[in-house]
Amino acid sequence: MALNLSQKQEVVAELAEVAAKAHSLVAAEYAGTTVEQMTAMRKKARESGVFLKVVKNTLASRAVVGTEFEVVKDALTGPLLYAFSTEEPGAAGRLIKEFAKGNDKLKARVVSVEGKLLPAEHVEVLASLPTREQALAMLARVLAEPAAMFARVVKAVADKQGGGEVAAEAPAEAEPA
Repeated sequence: MALNLSQKQEVVAELAEVAAKAHSLVAAEYAGTTVEQMTAMRKKARESGVFLKVVKNTLASRAVVGTEFEVVKDALTGPLLYAFSTEEPGAAGRLIKEFAKGNDKLKARVVSVEGKLLPAEHVEVLASLPTREQALAMLARVLAEPAAMFARVVKAVADKQGGGEVAAEAPAEAEPA
């Protein structure tokens, strides 16, 4: 369906707004993907905080101007599906990686994070980034470890000091019996 000028302007404005707030972008070839697969991918994208859109590359190029994703303008060729991570950086990578397993036609072509254009293979690295909850749990473990280590040392010292006296008394009690 052809878009008129005002519809194109709306699409560019919507994409520009999303790109300005997004953490990462993955553009993937989707030719050959079935309607059922695209529907499932869109549903999963909504659940995981990924803005997913199929749009002409010229409109996407205009939308990313002035954002950190401007570096991808020249790499946008062929039919592409745009996945912007809006909540956490690795969400778009995980989405594309997950659906590429079941569909060999879905291939990442462009990956961009923090204003850098990365090779398509970096979708694996992006997908392996921890979620916010996982990162917070790792931070909590790191922060709690020194206190836990100190508690173990204090307990070991106490056991050594207290355990030596108990061990000396135990054989003495065993002799009279």
